[in-house]
Amino acid sequence: MKEQLFDALDSVPLADVRRFRRRLKNAKSPDALSAIAGDIEKAREIVEKRDALVPEIQYPENLPVSARREDIMELIRDNQVVVIAGETGSGKTTQIPKMLLEMGRGRRGLIGHTQPRRLAARTVAERIAEELGQDIGESVGYAIRFDDRVSDSTAVKLMTDGILLTEMQRDRFLNAYDTIIIDEAHERSLNIDFLLGYLKRLLPKRPDLKVIVTSATIDPEAFAAHFAAADGTPAPIIEVSGRTYPVEIRYRPLVQQVEQKNGTVKEVDTDMIDGVVDACKELMAEGKGDILCFFASERDIRDCMEAIEKQRWRDVEVVPLFGRLSNAEQHRVFSPHSGRRIVLSTNIAETSLTVPGIHYVVDTGLARISRYSTRTKVQRLPIEEISQASANQRSGRSGRTADGIAIRLYSEENFEGRPEFTDPEILRTNLASVILQMISLRLGDISEFPFIQPPDPKSVRDGLAILHELGAISQQEKHDAPVLTAIGRDLARIPVDPKMARMLVEANRLGVLDDVTVIVANMTIQDVRERPLEFQAQADQAHARFKDKESDFLSALKLWDYIKDSRDELSGNAFRKRMKKEFLHYMRIREWYDLVRQLRDVERGLGWSRAENVAGERDADAIHKSLLTGLLSNIGARDGNSKEFFGARGTRFMVFPGSSLSKKPPEFVMAAELVETSRLWARDVAKIEPSWVEAAAGDLMKHSYSEPVWSRKRSAAMVHQKSMLYGVTIVRDRLVPYHRVDPAGARNMFIRHALLEGDWNRHHGFIEHNEALLREAAEVEEKVRRRGLVVDEDTLFEFYDSRLPADVTTARHFDSWWKKQRARDKHYLDFDPSFLLDDDGVDSSTTAFPEAWRQGSIDYELEYKFSPGDPFDGVTVKVPVPLLANLSADGFDWLVPGLREELATELIRTLPKALRKTVVPAPDFASRALGVVRETLGDAPRGSQPFTDALADALRSVGGRGINGSDFNPTALPAHLKATFAAVDRRGEIVDHDSDLGALKRRQAGKIRSSVSKAGRESESQAVKKWTTDSLGAVPETVKTVIDGNEVDAYPALEATRDGVKVTVHPTKAAADASMVTATLTMLLREINVNAGQMTKGLPLRYKVAVDRYPHGGAAGLVDDARVAVIRDLMLSHGGPVRSPAEFDALVAEIKPQVAGAVRRIVVTLAPGLAEYANMAAELKKWEGPAIEDMQRQLNFFLPKHAVTVHGIGHLQHMPRYLDAMKIRLDDMRLDPHRDADRQAEIDSVKNYLEQRMAKLPANRRKSREYKDILWLIQELRVSLFAQRLGTPRPVSQRRIEKKIDKLR
Repeated sequence: MKEQLFDALDSVPLADVRRFRRRLKNAKSPDALSAIAGDIEKAREIVEKRDALVPEIQYPENLPVSARREDIMELIRDNQVVVIAGETGSGKTTQIPKMLLEMGRGRRGLIGHTQPRRLAARTVAERIAEELGQDIGESVGYAIRFDDRVSDSTAVKLMTDGILLTEMQRDRFLNAYDTIIIDEAHERSLNIDFLLGYLKRLLPKRPDLKVIVTSATIDPEAFAAHFAAADGTPAPIIEVSGRTYPVEIRYRPLVQQVEQKNGTVKEVDTDMIDGVVDACKELMAEGKGDILCFFASERDIRDCMEAIEKQRWRDVEVVPLFGRLSNAEQHRVFSPHSGRRIVLSTNIAETSLTVPGIHYVVDTGLARISRYSTRTKVQRLPIEEISQASANQRSGRSGRTADGIAIRLYSEENFEGRPEFTDPEILRTNLASVILQMISLRLGDISEFPFIQPPDPKSVRDGLAILHELGAISQQEKHDAPVLTAIGRDLARIPVDPKMARMLVEANRLGVLDDVTVIVANMTIQDVRERPLEFQAQADQAHARFKDKESDFLSALKLWDYIKDSRDELSGNAFRKRMKKEFLHYMRIREWYDLVRQLRDVERGLGWSRAENVAGERDADAIHKSLLTGLLSNIGARDGNSKEFFGARGTRFMVFPGSSLSKKPPEFVMAAELVETSRLWARDVAKIEPSWVEAAAGDLMKHSYSEPVWSRKRSAAMVHQKSMLYGVTIVRDRLVPYHRVDPAGARNMFIRHALLEGDWNRHHGFIEHNEALLREAAEVEEKVRRRGLVVDEDTLFEFYDSRLPADVTTARHFDSWWKKQRARDKHYLDFDPSFLLDDDGVDSSTTAFPEAWRQGSIDYELEYKFSPGDPFDGVTVKVPVPLLANLSADGFDWLVPGLREELATELIRTLPKALRKTVVPAPDFASRALGVVRETLGDAPRGSQPFTDALADALRSVGGRGINGSDFNPTALPAHLKATFAAVDRRGEIVDHDSDLGALKRRQAGKIRSSVSKAGRESESQAVKKWTTDSLGAVPETVKTVIDGNEVDAYPALEATRDGVKVTVHPTKAAADASMVTATLTMLLREINVNAGQMTKGLPLRYKVAVDRYPHGGAAGLVDDARVAVIRDLMLSHGGPVRSPAEFDALVAEIKPQVAGAVRRIVVTLAPGLAEYANMAAELKKWEGPAIEDMQRQLNFFLPKHAVTVHGIGHLQHMPRYLDAMKIRLDDMRLDPHRDADRQAEIDSVKNYLEQRMAKLPANRRKSREYKDILWLIQELRVSLFAQRLGTPRPVSQRRIEKKIDKLR
């Protein structure tokens, strides 16, 4: 029985044979065999039903293919593959399937008949069914994307090539078919090339399968060679002539012969539009008939329409024809008409459509050819010269109804130089879809696949890259082919472009499948919005309400919502009318609806969430994130404020003007497609966020890192990240954890910044312990002023580096590790003190470098710093502001013992050269001298005498000759060898500092006074008119007060007020003494007066006139100035100011009788000099020049305001002699001005020397007696130089005065 059943398999459908064989092989029992027999019988009935339904075949005799019927059938019977070449109109498409039916094919298996277009598959099926006298679905059916009209009785199945590709997923051996017809193979689409390669591999495994390849007469030999037998014999070709008429070819290149002035002829290019108009004129002269003109672009068509309309030809209708026209406008081409019609078309009329009534053709020789750039991932549409085959197709359009004429607007040589055929689509498009199918079908190594014309390896790599971008394939390989991921397996089952399928996969994950399905469907059809040429403005206005300002995709959804609501609201006819009124293409809307429905069927088959099962409002962000997964190569980042974008792989594009985002483009966009025409345009765009790109791109992102930085907040190393996708900067500068990029580098930074520098949120005991040890070690370096004693940072780094595990890269990692390690050994990370410091032979004890300086009962904190150039370099004495007043500079010139030897050495180096030579080498003599000092003064000699004096004495005792303390120049010492005094506030912060304690005290006098005054307020009093025992009483010299916890002396003193006197407390004795002098003098002046008239009475008239003309107040001014000077001098000579009223009264009684006589003597003494002063002032006004200006300054020096008080009568009594010297100088200057200039230079030299010295000293030194004496010595020098015969009280010279200046301190 089994054998009979196996024999019976020859009459069941081919698709069932394998299944039945497997069942029969496994069947053992009679019941199983009986069940199989029943199923075989049912399968045989299907075959018989198909056979019974096939009617008698009739062939139209007027078709050329009918005449070759017997030849064709014989070739098919005898060969597995037959190539049939024939022009359009030969009938091969409709008649060959009938021949196959007549031969008995199509019973056990279907006759699969592929068409490149859905429309063609449907119309051809309807035509064959009509010729058989049947309805669709009986013997003839069709299957196009999402529309299946095939039944069990169907024998001939028309379908698109894409449908056959899809069926391969579940029927790899195409067992459902016994014959495959590949129609229109000359179009060489990507699907056709793949099918031809797949069939070539399949045929040896399916010897019963017949393959018929039908083609126009464009290179049929290529197909024959592709299907050659094993011995190299090509498949047979049979040609079937079409219904054509002769066509005359005329070449009219776009050049014009222009004769030059010299008689030569020059060719000049002419405009293409002018050439078309001229060609039309030429053809119209030939006779009646329509003209078909081929152009490369819509713009050329519009320009030509305008040019022809300007000709105003009678009875001529101009009709455009291109893909974006509405149905109504396209149908105008096919509608009846009178007169002549000129059709202006793109290459759509070359093969896709047959325009009736064409007698003439004008061929510009150009077309937009779709080309895909593997570098930029952009589908370009450049205008190129067409191939010879395309040119022949165009000219052939004029010979369909009668003899025709074709004018080519290029030369015959140009035609002969063109490529014979247009490049097949496989060489100029993206291969991702085909490669995905091949991987899904497990066809092995792509490079080994038998394509009729193998693609460029670069294109294959590009296709694989796109699939990798989509997440469809993994890095692994199996059988020399990549392995599909879960996403890839889903993509292979969705019959749309892989990029759009990827959007659907992501939409299902994010719960926006319903909306994204609508958008994907919209992206795969022509735009449903129409823009008729004559109603463009109205159409744009009608469509404006659908625009979304941030997304063209959301605009499509708004349009979908509107169409859906209108469809639900209106009847069919009313809906169609509304769509037409609003410039919406009704048939494309139907296609959109069908496509959405069919996509949802596929999604349901994949088990995805249905729209009604996903809750919530429309999530625009999720929609765009889903779309982005398929458009990663189409992102762009805006170039500054321009409207241009940086695109992937170095491209630059702009948003297409029709987009709602074109006027105000966002920072980042994605585009449904990038198309290159006049420039690169982004069509259908939306605003996106960079974070979406990061999430969608994943491993495709390329990251670069720069400038690692330490973050205290995170207690971890961070690094600046720049992230790019295909050259587009997505993240310009973002801080990311460094340990994820470079763990070793992050660990190093953690050790250096956290453990060594302490720059983190620390809470571990070992850190405090180690830092304390480091501070102690560092203080030694500061004291002894030597670097390198403390181990360097690299050594400390090595300590931690050797103890920390490699995975401790941040504080978080450290805390986790240390928690466990501390339990085992809590001292594991403690420094060893001996490890930190190399101080052999260095004395850093507190004896050499004490922590405090004691003066009186107060200890002042000392701080050491080794930082040359820093104001606190060396030793700093920190003094609270209130205690500044009582601090004396005595002893600080000795510095601390640890620096004293260096101090002595540097002081020796400040000696004049003659003296310095006796104590060389300086370090040796300094060391020996300090030994003598210690023997003489003990271990703590400071304060007993100035260090310079002690050092000079010691140097003389060890061999130095003639060295005195005044010979040293302490001002030349390095800054660190002079103590710095720092005033600190009660918070311990330094508010001021200076190496001159006096200067610091003066700057802080207000604060000192304020703090002392607050502390000693009980000792102060209100002002009184008269100082008596009852009012103020005796004023003590000192009072005790407490300031900031320290007991200090304050100094009360009298202070003169406007009407009386009061007691105030001063921080220093000097300030109190000065206040007492001023107050006592003021009270004496109030008590003692003199009569100015009596003081000048009896003076000679000449002198009296001079006194009356005294420059500062006349006689009264002079007398009052003398009174002040006399009372001051008498007060000081009688012991100075007094501190009790009784003592003051006694002082008044003592000096009052002496005042008048002393004042009279001063007036009498000064009167002659004043007369000479007036005469000299008058004389100098007659002269001018530098010498006169010097003498004028000399006069001003003699009599400043309060001259007697300032200079004293002891100096002013010599004024007549000085004035006589000036007279002599004037006389000598007339005789020898050059000698006067030399003498003046000597005076200037001394004055400059004095100013240079004073610039180095405190400003108050100008009030000292020593300074004033030097000024009067300069006056004596003037006498010595300009009037030597007048003589001087003591020897004087420039050198003597400079020595005096050197002694100023």
